[in-house]
Amino acid sequence: MRNYLKFYIDGQWVDPATPKTAEVVNPATEAVSGTISLGSPADVDKAVAAARRAFATWGESSVKERIDLLEAILAEYLKRERELGEAVTEEMGAPLSLGCGFHTLLGKGHFSTALEVLKEFKFEEQRGATLIRKEPIGVCGLITPWNWPMNQTCVKIAPALAAGCTMILKPPQLAPYSAQILAEILHDAGTPAGVFNMIQGQGSVIGNALSTHEDVDMISFTGSEQVGVQIQKDAADTVKRVGLELGGKSAWIVLDDGAFAANVAGATGGMMGNSGQTCSAGSRLLVPAARMDEAIAAAAEAANGVTVGDPQGNFAMGPVVSKSQYNIIQDYIQKGLDEGAKLIAGGLGRPEGLDKGWFVKPTVFVGTNDMVIAREEIFGPVLVIIGYENEDDAVRIANDSDFGLGGYVSGEDADKCRAVAKRMRTGAVWINGGFDFHAPFGGYKRSGNGREWGEYGFHEYLEIKAIIG
Repeated sequence: MRNYLKFYIDGQWVDPATPKTAEVVNPATEAVSGTISLGSPADVDKAVAAARRAFATWGESSVKERIDLLEAILAEYLKRERELGEAVTEEMGAPLSLGCGFHTLLGKGHFSTALEVLKEFKFEEQRGATLIRKEPIGVCGLITPWNWPMNQTCVKIAPALAAGCTMILKPPQLAPYSAQILAEILHDAGTPAGVFNMIQGQGSVIGNALSTHEDVDMISFTGSEQVGVQIQKDAADTVKRVGLELGGKSAWIVLDDGAFAANVAGATGGMMGNSGQTCSAGSRLLVPAARMDEAIAAAAEAANGVTVGDPQGNFAMGPVVSKSQYNIIQDYIQKGLDEGAKLIAGGLGRPEGLDKGWFVKPTVFVGTNDMVIAREEIFGPVLVIIGYENEDDAVRIANDSDFGLGGYVSGEDADKCRAVAKRMRTGAVWINGGFDFHAPFGGYKRSGNGREWGEYGFHEYLEIKAIIG
């Protein structure tokens, strides 16, 4: 049992202003795995005051001081990487190979990338008689989700520290353990008191207190569209900057060529990773209508080949994060059936042999782009295959969405893939499995605003000043 009952404020572990706790449930066993404290606006006031005091010095720190701190954090992170991965597995159900693999690799990668960028970043630029300065925006509220805990926490903390900002982290209530360990890592690395603060608790309480606080200069939020809209409204009265990375309904376009069947299988398996709980997941698989039968056969075989079970074991997919999320996904699967979508793999209920834990069958439908299961973000292992007539039609279908976070193109001809990718109205497009820590990530349309990752992530935490003459 884990019991994390203190908050990290002003360089110390402190008791909450008002004692209140919540249990954390292991999604694979449905058993209580630990307890955390739930914070209040009074805790936020205390943390913001500490961050404001610390900004007076950290905001004026040298690049060398920031480099030294990031290097120290990275060294401590590496010491506890396995522990972080095990916490991710316990809190949100990722298979151990994924929790101790890609989950923690992403966090490590964001600190390493911030170091690379910081060493070359130009905080001052002379343009004629005018000096352009990029200065830290100030005190930042960082509100993160449960689905990729290390990725979406470190992608905010690392550039914020590098830019010279101070911060208050509000981790997800459903996945609080890895954030607690990360706070210990930052403390052990010698982060100056008040530069980093962390308060556990409910988003509706802590998030609202941060978003409305007069001494918070910026909010960076990753999560649902509904909450992101509310944060913007809450922040409007104090005219603070708000960076939002919200939902997605990303299209994965498979081109008509000799690699078609393999690419369909790869896209299907990719959708099932992390139990489909990825905002940029390719949940709409677009294939040539003339090859639909081949697509169905390849996708069904791939989905049925995804092993599901105890995340401590040798399985490809664990549970989804909670009973509530399980029920939401089941409702969407039922909607797909009610709409007349053709079910070719998976379906309602738990996989065979699993009678406990929030496990979902890897599910594949064939449908149309006007169905609810193709319009709304399900956030589970549910894929919808949609046929297209030609590449123009594929681009049209891909862009026919309220969201625009991610996109994918698979095909043998890289130039053709890039030509299709350029026409997709989305913040990032991955071609044939490409990956880059320096590539900007963020959304068009209702998928949010601003960009994270690499150098682009630095700009979120900087103000621009012109010194003229």
